[in-house]
Amino acid sequence: MAPTSTLTYQDTLDSQYLSSSLSSLSRSRSTNSLIVRTYKEATQLYLTKRFKEALEVLEPIITAQPADEDEHTNGDAGLVAAAPVAQSSKGTRTKVWVFYLSLLHAIVDLGPEEGKLVFGSGRWRELAAKARDGTVWEDVVQAGYGGEEGAVDADVVVNLVTLLIGHMSGQKLNQQRLESWLASSDVGGHVSFGDGMVSPSVANGSSTPKALATRSKVLELYVLHLLPANGEWEYARQFVEMSETLDEERREAFLHALEELKGEKDGTAAKERELAERRDREMEEQRREEEARKAEQQAEIWRAEEREKERAAISKANSLPPPSANGSSTSNKPAVPTAANGHQKPASTSRPPPKTQESKPPQPVPAPPANLYRRASSALLNVQNMVLQASRNMGLGNGSYAAFRFLMFILAFMMVVARRDVRVRVKRLMEEGWVKDIASTGIHMHDGYG
Repeated sequence: MAPTSTLTYQDTLDSQYLSSSLSSLSRSRSTNSLIVRTYKEATQLYLTKRFKEALEVLEPIITAQPADEDEHTNGDAGLVAAAPVAQSSKGTRTKVWVFYLSLLHAIVDLGPEEGKLVFGSGRWRELAAKARDGTVWEDVVQAGYGGEEGAVDADVVVNLVTLLIGHMSGQKLNQQRLESWLASSDVGGHVSFGDGMVSPSVANGSSTPKALATRSKVLELYVLHLLPANGEWEYARQFVEMSETLDEERREAFLHALEELKGEKDGTAAKERELAERRDREMEEQRREEEARKAEQQAEIWRAEEREKERAAISKANSLPPPSANGSSTSNKPAVPTAANGHQKPASTSRPPPKTQESKPPQPVPAPPANLYRRASSALLNVQNMVLQASRNMGLGNGSYAAFRFLMFILAFMMVVARRDVRVRVKRLMEEGWVKDIASTGIHMHDGYG
């Protein structure tokens, strides 16, 4: 009876285990199908830049959920804090986490203003902190891989490192997490990091072309990005030289790239100093050119002012009357003589001289230029003003004012007689008067004798 009873109990255990396995497999297939549909829906929302809706659709499958009592009973402690995506296939899991990291990168790139409008200020800062503080790495390890850092897929690690390089200010944490992953994963070949020494060995993982490309990409990020960013140039060179994961061609390429980066790094300060000196020289030259241009403009303005002053002086000198030889100037206009009582003397009413030839018009006497006329008038006016001012200064009284007026009359008469045309007319009048007087005297004498 005992063997029969034992066999029955064993069959019962096998039956329970098989039922549990089938149930788990059914749940796994159902979960994987749900994750695939969710991934496709979130991808469509992402392509239309509806980042908030895409994140809301994706979050249920990447967020850690409490473990069921059956999982505690079966001892599956590794899935206690795992998200539904952890139960999907490797390919689906990798696609979901790579998509999540790309979505997070796009959300951070929105910036504070647009991110506040889309997600709200607090929510956007929380999402941005995941990339800027590096906490997204721990979220992926705990929710997607049950806390096993070495189990994280290589493609997910590549995207994690790239995301943190682009958004973290310092790369120390990024380097530490990648070194921890390399030390515990097959891709890194169980590399040991400690005391500044590195001991890489041949990887035990897959050697397919895709695996080799992924492995090379991880080492490239580590050697050419993280270590140089933290100033560990010698450590990076030793890592490449001692790594058996890299073939000879890749090793030479990595070392050459390191040398170029080191040269650029060393030459950056010198180039910056050279650029600063060149910028200072250019600014100094521009300043000197500006000063020279301003000085030239000022000199040109000064020369223009001097030329204007010279033209004004010449114009003023030309407008002043030139002094004559006898202290006065002639005028085109005859001066009106004054009588002894101070009033103007009426103009002469003598008839014009008879024309000698009726057929020919008399030749007009050429008048002096207008400028000479103005100068003579001005000179005469100045002489009159000078004599009047002299009379005031001499204090002439009423008794001697008649003598002064007589003197003025003589002066005016002399100025009138000084004109040639006046003298000719006076001479002609006197000759005519003298002829008339002689003729009149002869008539009277003839009458007397008769």
